[in-house]
Amino acid sequence: MEVLNLGILAHVDAGKTSLTERLLYAAGVIDEVGSVDDGNTQTDSLALERQRGITIKTAVAAFTLGDLFVNLIDTPGHPDFIAEVERALSVLDGAVLVISAVEGVQAQTRVLMRTLQRLRIPTLIFVNKLDRPGAQYDGVLRQIAARLTPAIVAMGEVTGLGTPEAAFKPIVQDDVLLDLLTEHDDELLQRYVDGAPLVLPEVLAAQTRQAIVHPVYFGSAITGAGTDALADGIRDLLPRAGTTDGPFNGSVFKVERGPAGEKIAYVRMFSGTAAVRDRVRYGDTDGKITALEVYGEGDVLHAGRIGRLWGLADIKIGDTITEPGQAIAPHRLKARFAPPTLETVVAPRRLSDRGNLRVALTQLAEQDPLINLRQDDLRQETYVSLYGEVQKEVIETTLATEYGIDVDFRETTTICVERIVGSGAAVEFNKKDANPFLATVGLRVEPAPVDAGVTFELAVELGSMPYAFIKAVEETVRETLNQGLHGWQIPDARVVMTHSGYSARQSHAHAVFDKSMSSTAGDFRLLTPLVLITALQQAGTTVHEPMHRFQLEIPTDTTRTVLAALSRLRAIPQVPALAAETSTLEGEIPAAAVYELEQQLPALTRGEGVLESAFERYQPVTGQVPDRPRTDHDPRNRREYLLHVQRRV
Repeated sequence: MEVLNLGILAHVDAGKTSLTERLLYAAGVIDEVGSVDDGNTQTDSLALERQRGITIKTAVAAFTLGDLFVNLIDTPGHPDFIAEVERALSVLDGAVLVISAVEGVQAQTRVLMRTLQRLRIPTLIFVNKLDRPGAQYDGVLRQIAARLTPAIVAMGEVTGLGTPEAAFKPIVQDDVLLDLLTEHDDELLQRYVDGAPLVLPEVLAAQTRQAIVHPVYFGSAITGAGTDALADGIRDLLPRAGTTDGPFNGSVFKVERGPAGEKIAYVRMFSGTAAVRDRVRYGDTDGKITALEVYGEGDVLHAGRIGRLWGLADIKIGDTITEPGQAIAPHRLKARFAPPTLETVVAPRRLSDRGNLRVALTQLAEQDPLINLRQDDLRQETYVSLYGEVQKEVIETTLATEYGIDVDFRETTTICVERIVGSGAAVEFNKKDANPFLATVGLRVEPAPVDAGVTFELAVELGSMPYAFIKAVEETVRETLNQGLHGWQIPDARVVMTHSGYSARQSHAHAVFDKSMSSTAGDFRLLTPLVLITALQQAGTTVHEPMHRFQLEIPTDTTRTVLAALSRLRAIPQVPALAAETSTLEGEIPAAAVYELEQQLPALTRGEGVLESAFERYQPVTGQVPDRPRTDHDPRNRREYLLHVQRRV
């Protein structure tokens, strides 16, 4: 049976999970349609998901459409959980983007559509809530064409719009369809000119599978109107999962823990097969599959299928699974969403839970790689990075319900970065000057292009000292760059090792190895921060804050008031696009001010303003430069640093 891995994506509250329930019900998987409001849906299994009526974790369900087996992947709609969506996109063959017929195209809808287009994922559009008062047909189509893509075609007509009797009648005018398809197919245009037979449904399917055009369906997940036509579109227009022979190769897009604390990896297979007791390679290690569950039937995971694997203790999201000794094959380019730009301190209400909290947060970070943890051993505090306030609530509830740990959060702050200004160099020689370590380390730091990452290069002979010592320097350089001169991460840098030296392994006469006379990796790990910080001080760094690109739709008569508020929030608006009733403002605003703008907007615009914002870039901080509390022994202060490390002066 052919397989389709289908993603359901939408802005929060567009009816995505309700549509999932309707499709499962129509396929006979469930006996009744679950309700988000009642908290009894198939894919929302977390207690907070049922309580809040939102999807937080990606969920997988399976059903059949005729001879097609569908793995249905329900993803979160709230922007705080965009990391979950990102992972799901890497395993999809096709997608359904759900839009509310009442609210129309919203901020998150545009973010999702841009990503689907960039990854060239074939996408159908389903306009939901056709039965709700205020539902639109022509208005939503105009919004989709203007804000998402003009390459759309309505796959039918609507009757009873905005009433419980609303219905969708599948019918497409040939002339409308021909106009759209010939824009992307010169051969079809030539056949039309020549009077040759045209098979428009086949051409529509071909262009949909190439992510060139996007058919639009209307309906209601609650009443079931239009969902049969959507199911036909899923079966007839979206591509099948590729099945490739050869060594098995799969991608991990979700990791969770079972009742006994064991790791369970969700894997999409791209080639080959996997079964219980197979040995596999993932990350930098090997492991054996001890149990396997395939969505659908069978006890073997074939190419194109999704399954759950047990036994791989060190598995992480994003890992590629292959046979031992096989090269890792590249998969679909991963989606790149904005990094989290907020941070807060999470602290247990009971001091006795401090150790358990660290373990619990580490496990949560395994399930969401974009939850970055920063441990401050000096103050016994843990920092966690976030996308928004709702994500904070999810972490709090998860810790309470799954781990029995009650926590409090401090005020959320913005995460900045540091960038190197110039070039700097420093060196400390073994057994010279005030160097208390049996090591010679010289480093040169230089700026690197944005998003280039940290590169470590050698200007010394590779064999000039044991490779373990060079590796210790490189690892410490990368760790030290997590806290620059102002305490913020330096994400992009070129670091060159210019000097190296060590004391060879020595011992007293008729005695064993003497660490006090011989260099160890610890000498290099402890000396490197001092050298690197000195080089950074010579090069200089600047602090950059995250900026969001925003678009505001506001009543024209409130423009002056809104512009004044944007100025107070340090926003940089462009020239407004004024119209008779509704005007548009675009520009950039510091990420730290976005939440405040969201709170002020209803009062500024009589509740009519609509804000869209997304991370755009980092820019240098103006005014007072913020410092981040350090979590290390602060190599900027040499004397205090040396007092705290293993080998003291």
